[in-house]
Amino acid sequence: MSTGKYILEGHLPKLVDDIVEWGRWFEDNTHRRVALTKVGKLSVSTVFLGLDHNFSEDGEPILFETMIFGSSKEYQERYHTWDEAEVGHKQAVKIAELWNKKEKEEN
Repeated sequence: MSTGKYILEGHLPKLVDDIVEWGRWFEDNTHRRVALTKVGKLSVSTVFLGLDHNFSEDGEPILFETMIFGSSKEYQERYHTWDEAEVGHKQAVKIAELWNKKEKEEN
């Protein structure tokens, strides 16, 4: 039975069954960030989660997440691969730019 725990080798997720190996790798958060972009007061953050967030038995593991912080609005998207996460990050930055622009126009 799989633990659902992953580490990265470069940009490729690797399933690990050894909880100690996973824990040691996960302690160092410097290699888990895909991207971080500031847009005014907002922050767009995309990270490798290290745990499979696909809670169904079908489909690929969901291992990456983008969130926008600093707004009363909520934004979260999850992805299967590093490449998808990079694309999703760019899309979230565009959304944050629109939110930032709209807030400036309202004030």
